[in-house]
Amino acid sequence: MKAAIIKNYAADIEISEVPKPVPDADSVLVQVHAASLNPIDNIVRAGHMKDIIPLSFPHVMGYDLSGVISKVGTNVSGLKPGDAVYARPNQTDAGSLAEFALVQADELALKPTGLSHAEAASIPLAGLTAWQALIDKAGLKAGQKILIHAGSGGVGTLAIQLAKHIGAHVATTTSASNADLVRSLGADEVIDYKTQTFEDVVSDYDVVLDMLGGDTMKRSFAVLKKGGILVSIKGQDGDNLAEKHGVRFAWFLMSPSGEQLRQLGVLIDKGIVKPVIDSSFELDEVSQAYDRLADGHAAGKIVVAIR
Repeated sequence: MKAAIIKNYAADIEISEVPKPVPDADSVLVQVHAASLNPIDNIVRAGHMKDIIPLSFPHVMGYDLSGVISKVGTNVSGLKPGDAVYARPNQTDAGSLAEFALVQADELALKPTGLSHAEAASIPLAGLTAWQALIDKAGLKAGQKILIHAGSGGVGTLAIQLAKHIGAHVATTTSASNADLVRSLGADEVIDYKTQTFEDVVSDYDVVLDMLGGDTMKRSFAVLKKGGILVSIKGQDGDNLAEKHGVRFAWFLMSPSGEQLRQLGVLIDKGIVKPVIDSSFELDEVSQAYDRLADGHAAGKIVVAIR
């Protein structure tokens, strides 16, 4: 089968023929129709997380997919060949930028019926990150105030919609060119990070969702009320600042979850949450797709059509 691979850390991405994966008793083989890219792809590829996510080579790239089940393992029930599904495979299986991919049965859900495969492929990693950050980590509630950094990014676009569904007041940082987009998703307050200092605009917030780390994360503690919480997917060193400001800090890596994808799918089919696609590429154009990702200015997700 054709797949987008790397042969070592920091290597160029190649389109190559690799063996088709074989499902074990608890997994399914998915014929991939579409995949999407995420910033973690390039972070892992560069070797920055080799202690947490070690790779074996050749490594098939990609952590998001939508497709149709081709084969099911002997222990799998409730799923059958022909079912349309979407998933964020775990790091061991991964490999969504390929004609076929392995997914553990408990890591996938039926594809939302109203979405194309390209749209569905844009959801899993970003959607699960938003869900786990806002619901599992922050415990966001109706009436609370949340600042979501990078609101026009893959996680941000879904987090805004999910926070509004919960009933929160949402402020977000983005560029002026994406202000209308984030407002259309439900943002109540839009902060242009190029011309405004966010901590001068908002204060006394219950939650901050940080996708940027570094100086942005450090400055974000100042906008929280006492007892508030900063949830970050980038910075791991916020405990001391949290204690200084009398707030809480949580850092996490998203975990695959078929059940949470199922719950997200319900919101998608009701029209409460919708995907935002920045651009689409073919598998043979995957290098250009990763160049677009590295550019850092994608609004929503970058999708790769496989089939």
